[in-house]
Amino acid sequence: MSETRTPLRPTERGAARQTVTISFAGFNRPWAAWIGDRLERRGVRVSYVRWDSPAEETLVDLLRGLALAEGRILVLVSERYFQLGPRTFEEWNAALREVVGPDPARFAAVSVTNTQVPAAIAVLGPVDLTNMGEDEAERRLLDRLDLPSEPLSGPADGNRRGPRFPAAMPEVWGAVPRRNTRFTGREPLLNDAYHLLQGSDHGAGVITLHGMPGVGKTQLAAEYIYRFGSEYDVVWWVNAESRVTYRRVLAELAPKLRLATGDEYGERLRAVRDSLRRGNPYSRWLLVLDGADEPDQIWDLVPTGPGHVIITSRNPEWGEHNSKLLEVNVYDRDESVAFIRRRAPRLNEQESDQLAEALEDLPLLLDQTAGWLNDSDLSVDDYIALLEDGVDPDVVKVSADFPLAFQTAWAILLNKLRETVPESVDLLRLCTFFAPGFIPVRMLREMSSDDLPEQLTRLFNDPLLWNKAINQLRQYSVVRLESHEIGSEETPSPGESVYLHRMVHQIVGKDMPEENRREFIDVVRRALAEADPGRPTDTRNWQAYAELVPHLKYADVLNSTDRRVQLLVLNCLRYMWWAGEYTSGWKLGRRTVDAWRELLGESHPRVWEATHHYANLLRSAGRFEETESIDRAAMARLREERGEDDLDYLRVANGLGADLWGLGRYRQAFDLYSWIHPAYRDLLGEQDSRTLSALNNLAFAHRLLGEYGEALAIDQKTLDQRRLVLTGRHLMTLFSEVSYSIDLRLLGRYAEAESIQANNLREYGYVGGKRTPDVLRAEHNLALCQLRSGDRASAGALLTQVLEGYERTLGETNLHTVAASVSHSCFNREHGDIDLARETSESVIARYEELLPEGHPFTIGARSNQALILRNVGEREHAHVLTEQALAGMAEAVGERHPYTLGCAINASALRNLVGETESAAELSRVTIARATETLGRTHPLTLSARVAYAADLRGLRARQQAEKAEQEALTDLEATLGKQHVHTVSARARNRPYWDFEPQAS
Repeated sequence: MSETRTPLRPTERGAARQTVTISFAGFNRPWAAWIGDRLERRGVRVSYVRWDSPAEETLVDLLRGLALAEGRILVLVSERYFQLGPRTFEEWNAALREVVGPDPARFAAVSVTNTQVPAAIAVLGPVDLTNMGEDEAERRLLDRLDLPSEPLSGPADGNRRGPRFPAAMPEVWGAVPRRNTRFTGREPLLNDAYHLLQGSDHGAGVITLHGMPGVGKTQLAAEYIYRFGSEYDVVWWVNAESRVTYRRVLAELAPKLRLATGDEYGERLRAVRDSLRRGNPYSRWLLVLDGADEPDQIWDLVPTGPGHVIITSRNPEWGEHNSKLLEVNVYDRDESVAFIRRRAPRLNEQESDQLAEALEDLPLLLDQTAGWLNDSDLSVDDYIALLEDGVDPDVVKVSADFPLAFQTAWAILLNKLRETVPESVDLLRLCTFFAPGFIPVRMLREMSSDDLPEQLTRLFNDPLLWNKAINQLRQYSVVRLESHEIGSEETPSPGESVYLHRMVHQIVGKDMPEENRREFIDVVRRALAEADPGRPTDTRNWQAYAELVPHLKYADVLNSTDRRVQLLVLNCLRYMWWAGEYTSGWKLGRRTVDAWRELLGESHPRVWEATHHYANLLRSAGRFEETESIDRAAMARLREERGEDDLDYLRVANGLGADLWGLGRYRQAFDLYSWIHPAYRDLLGEQDSRTLSALNNLAFAHRLLGEYGEALAIDQKTLDQRRLVLTGRHLMTLFSEVSYSIDLRLLGRYAEAESIQANNLREYGYVGGKRTPDVLRAEHNLALCQLRSGDRASAGALLTQVLEGYERTLGETNLHTVAASVSHSCFNREHGDIDLARETSESVIARYEELLPEGHPFTIGARSNQALILRNVGEREHAHVLTEQALAGMAEAVGERHPYTLGCAINASALRNLVGETESAAELSRVTIARATETLGRTHPLTLSARVAYAADLRGLRARQQAEKAEQEALTDLEATLGKQHVHTVSARARNRPYWDFEPQAS
């Protein structure tokens, strides 16, 4: 190669600023962007010209047009540069000698390829930039253009970050398909996508590539990454065909971003979304959501922030979800011809045009057909004749959504596969009983070979035959080999997984003899069942279950009578509950119950098991009225068939109690648990885990009724039994310890509660230290203990951590998360940001109204809290109306003597006093004292608050002697109960009117 150097010549405007025009194939845009950035940093003006080679223009004319560009012309030499057209090397050699030869000073070149290029390229004097680091590549580039190569003192534009060196990967890179070296055309679409994303506002960088199956949406998204990926620090590819898979793969980004999370997917997913939204640690990120054909399934999980999202979908409804649409159509004819000639070099331009017309320019079909035509002796004319003859409709039955040409072409290709490697057809048909997209064919090879059909036994056990079948499918672009094991650093072995396009999946599934269908579906069901890890409560198995779930539908597992397959379904339902996949889970649960009732009978044990998991998932999704109906119907049937002394009956009754809690019907729940616990005790004994769980639920039922003393006694008994049976650091023992501490706090025994809770959290740390929902529950209680004891700084910091932890672990609409939001809002109202408190409070009310039935105590209590915020910002009349509504509503919901109602009364009396209704305020305070004394005792903090408030009301009525007596008695009891320096005592002594914060008991 020539090492001739030609100095960079000044432009006509003088030597103040030099100009370089970079000519590049679109395929090599990352190199062009990096080179241009390196030159611009040194004051060179850069123009970019993407090289194209339309067949109707000669190479000589195209090169002469390029020579008219301003400044020095730098050509990026690559195989793609010379393949456009395509043109022969002889054409290139002649054109280069004619145009560049007479004036080589106008041109320079760098080479980014190691493949053969036209010999006459030597006239450009290219220097090689491959197989070296960034610094050496920059030195060679600058040396070729005779520019100084000394290091710059700093970036030309301050702290501007330029494109990454093309040979360097982004810092985070996951599951991106291999680059399609035969990618052709689509330049306008790629440019439109780039400009739409780059020009988008913060949080709005979302585009959807939509179009019919087979037009190349996935390939287009992959090519975008390889063209523009150097501008991102994070590039992550997500299979978005189902919500379960989407959540799993997106959650796997958490460790790559170095986020501190536990193993639970829900927590990881929320941490990832929060990190992307904030742009920390990376603001330049790109996510591709591939195959997202159902926007309603995942639109709420699409990340926002400073980065970009590309969605591929058949569904244009993404336009209704903050996404700009780019329609992907079939190839233009010149693109089709160029692609065919690259895929099948033996075909000339006329034959390629004939084939493109016959196949309607559909990229997937062009790829498959041209691939095997290139290896076949069949002429294009003969192939087209086969297409025109049609195909027996009894052989290929496909959806009308497919072009007729595809139906016929597929039949021809299938016959070709049968003639060459018939086992490849068997393997392909097996794949159709997995979900389209990534198919874990390794499960087939790993399964037991007992009782398999003979041809499959041979295929699975002979590695050479297996690889031959895989390679045959790959050669004709029927499948592609891909790794989608995000969490693994190891390179998968050949045949681990394949990618099968949805279009091919559907047509192969329909083109199958019934005998094969029955045999093959049983094989796939067995493979899935044998891949079941067996412990869905173990977070280490969740990735395996997340991979299994999408395939259940396509293997029609719900109609299998195989006990192992049915156990797989039950384990998947349990996994979906533990992992927080409530919506997808209850839908699968409902289908399971319906199918098994018909298959196994209404009263089969596995039907009751499925019903239990279905109800749990539905209840966790907040659909309490539906679960109540399900549980009551199940109880009625079980009572009729087995009687009430039955464990399945008791389990359903236990679920019904949780339904009643969720619906705010606390007395009914209490009555039910008052019966359930003795029933379990009589059947299983005092120390059985189910008996102790029922005892725990009975204590919670007391707590919801405001009977804190009774709850404390039962929780203490449960705690003692669990310490005896399970040891002190068992998770259920630690859970009971938190319940015991909550009871103490609600009784006003703040110091005891805080001491127990602080020690409990240390024990949780010894057990595992992860911030599970149970640990967050413990932290939440500790924060409230600290707040009641006056340690506001510690309480505020911990409340923020707890809220963030719940949002990450359970999501914003979970009742535990909303409860943490309530505490966070109340704290900010008094000790932080009143605007944030109001915003949070309004969000809490909105979520409760959506999740809970009308008149639920949680919603009413949240409105009482909101009234206190309105009071603090001066909206007294509005606050007064809201407190009166809350008082009336709470009395109706839980009764006049419930602590919730008594607390609402304390707030209502304060607002009455504030708006001038002094007599009414005093009367309400007097009644509240009497009821609180009866319910909680004379020295309970809530009763003491009512007594302090009553003294203030008496002062307002100018009954000074009575007021002083009431105040002094209250202060004496406060000092005796809480201490002279307790925050409540100090506040009362300063005559600050007390208020009451509603605290929802979520568990």
